[in-house]
Amino acid sequence: MSDRDPQPVERQLPTEEARDLLALVRDIAQREIAPKAAEEEDAGRFPREVFTLLSESGLLGLPYDAEYGGGEQPYEVYLQVLEELAAARLTVGLGVSVHTLACYGLATYGTKQQQTEHLPAMLGGGLLGAYCLSEPSAGSDAASLRTKALPEGDAWVINGTKAWITHGGIADFYTVMARTGEEGPRGITAFLVPGDAPGLSGAVPEKKMGMKGSPTAQVHFDGVRVGDDRRIGEEGQGFSIALSALDSGRLGIAACAIGLAQAALDEAVGYATQRRQFGRPIADFQGLRFMLADMATQIEAGRALYLAAARLRDAGKPFAKQAAMAKLHCTDTAMKVTTDAVQILGGYGYTADFPAERYMREAKVLQIVEGTNQIQRMVIARHVAGPEGR
Repeated sequence: MSDRDPQPVERQLPTEEARDLLALVRDIAQREIAPKAAEEEDAGRFPREVFTLLSESGLLGLPYDAEYGGGEQPYEVYLQVLEELAAARLTVGLGVSVHTLACYGLATYGTKQQQTEHLPAMLGGGLLGAYCLSEPSAGSDAASLRTKALPEGDAWVINGTKAWITHGGIADFYTVMARTGEEGPRGITAFLVPGDAPGLSGAVPEKKMGMKGSPTAQVHFDGVRVGDDRRIGEEGQGFSIALSALDSGRLGIAACAIGLAQAALDEAVGYATQRRQFGRPIADFQGLRFMLADMATQIEAGRALYLAAARLRDAGKPFAKQAAMAKLHCTDTAMKVTTDAVQILGGYGYTADFPAERYMREAKVLQIVEGTNQIQRMVIARHVAGPEGR
């Protein structure tokens, strides 16, 4: 790893409170997260104590109402917090994004009574959430999910299996989409399921090429019983809740991708300015200088794109197209920038002695989660050219 300190990102923040918040996040990232990232990722260790610290610091509920323990920060600020966390360790940045996604349904569609009862613990009580939409046979075609919730008195009994669940098996609560009616999107309902519910279990975590410290696992529901008071929204509204949550979640993935790309650029610059060949730093050679310039430009473009989408969201305007664009561009940028960082480090970039190879492995998953980039192109095209088959 380079011993050159990276330059802080120049940020345009709306308030002094937001500037103080970013300073706090950078301090936590530099002291508590980054120093252990490489060792813990190699060991496949999930840093639960970091999430406890983030909760105690008020960083697990930033975009939600202060009435329920949230930070009441605009997405423009929240996403830049995610970027800083992901730059220190993607497992943490992505974990906060997924937790925020898991809180979205109840925070946005829940009743006042539900929000009062559950949100304070979810946002600031040290709990960790997971979001359960995908299944072994329902990924991009999420509307075909098979997990069922059948009514039984004043409760629901859930049976089925969810797949690719971040925090699967360790989460304290799960936002679960289950079929309660007809086939297709109109027969799906959302539920808030406690992590210790009888009949709920996590499978052995997947063995992944990157993000080994973040558990991704199937979650099994074997006769899991939840009261109707844990149904989120109306019956049959679950799929629209899920899609609405994903619009915001994709912005979280975009911000995490830019944080990862920024970390890779910082590593590449640090190495290139110190590594000497032919009597001078390799950063003096035009071929590498142009690579660094392109990397920096792609990162700035991605940051501007996700922030523009966030400002639309904060203004209450439609932002689904821009969220898909941000997710597409930022995650493709992360893949390109991390690959170029490995190239700049040469043979050292291919070794675990430097973090560039880990960044490259981690970047790949960002092009897949919360809607593959092929799905993002479909979403964007529908906004641009209208629906297919007209």
